[in-house]
Amino acid sequence: MAHLSDDNDLFKQTCKWVHGPLIVGAGPSGLAVGACLKERGVPFVILERSDCIASLWQKRTYDRLKLHLPKQFCQLPKLPFPDDFPEYPSKKQFVDYLESYAKIFELNPQFNETVRSARHDETAGMWRVRTVEVEYICHWLVVATGENAESVVPEVEGLEEFGGRIIHACDYRSGEAYRGKQVLVVGCGNSGMEVCLDLCHHKAFPTMVVRDSVHVLPREVLGKPMFELAVSLMKWLPIWLTDRILLALSWMILGDIKEDGLKRPSEGPLQLKNTQGKTPVLDIGALEKIRSGAIKVVPGIKRFSHGRVELVDGRVVYVDSVILATGYRSNVLSWLQGSDFFSKDGFPKEPFPNGWKGKSGLYAVGFTRRGLSGVSLDAVRIAEDIGRVWKEETKQAKHIIACHRRCSSHI
Repeated sequence: MAHLSDDNDLFKQTCKWVHGPLIVGAGPSGLAVGACLKERGVPFVILERSDCIASLWQKRTYDRLKLHLPKQFCQLPKLPFPDDFPEYPSKKQFVDYLESYAKIFELNPQFNETVRSARHDETAGMWRVRTVEVEYICHWLVVATGENAESVVPEVEGLEEFGGRIIHACDYRSGEAYRGKQVLVVGCGNSGMEVCLDLCHHKAFPTMVVRDSVHVLPREVLGKPMFELAVSLMKWLPIWLTDRILLALSWMILGDIKEDGLKRPSEGPLQLKNTQGKTPVLDIGALEKIRSGAIKVVPGIKRFSHGRVELVDGRVVYVDSVILATGYRSNVLSWLQGSDFFSKDGFPKEPFPNGWKGKSGLYAVGFTRRGLSGVSLDAVRIAEDIGRVWKEETKQAKHIIACHRRCSSHI
């Protein structure tokens, strides 16, 4: 997205008044806010830059992806997952769920509408939101573009000299195209681990670059989801003690991951998630492949050259392709102007649970670093807040109309 370079562009645009809030983004966050507003009788408009809902899920994720958390922690407000869905729904099942969600609540996003700028007009007391052809005027603006709007591509010396195929994980679909190839996967988060696992399943030979420390936890403990256990423990115990219990269980089940070239951070997994937004890896088989040698683990990269990579420890690895599992970032600062609500990293300055509401009718959903459960919490709060004002304004408008009619009848 880019800002308007010339105010004269405004004269080429159609102006539209939005009767209710304008929601930017038709991913799970935008859909959840829309459904909650719908239930309260508040009209709204959803703008989406892509040609479909949940474009990150539909167009920028790998085929084998499943929800990392149990489905009860991932459902959106007002609609549970179907009973016949597995505990960890697949990518297709989740997209089907979102399509049904949009249809049931009649959300009807406007597709191929890229927001170029949004600014609050202090004089008029309105938000002015510009796309390529339209300027929308509204009382409330809901930022629902989320934490993962843009892929992060790191600057690495010599990358342009490599000569082989280089893609970000958002463009990876399956390992079929890499069969028999030596593949360097840069990044050891959930995406990096699962891409490596998928490459193994397709007879490729992945090498995973582990630059930083990482928490790896078992997805389940004695048949119970690790996340569900963590949620239960945090109801009674402080986060530091919950972290210690989770790490003790992880050590009992997974053993010492340091021997596998993986170093744990000094902060516990839940504390690290709260303070830095770093999600622990929930192991679904990659650790076994590392221990068998099917996935090789190497330290950071010093530089690339043609067909090879030099590591920080001096070793040289020859590879055919590179997959950058280097994460995503918020893009809100590229189009939201004149607001100090978001910090330089594109997240609200106020930490959870207070980062959903700004000034002058500005709201944010999906920036809690708490996944889909955080999305639902934000969506409910935003709809309640806007709905309360909407109800009062509607009541006042009806009263004025009624008074006008009574006065007219006496003339």
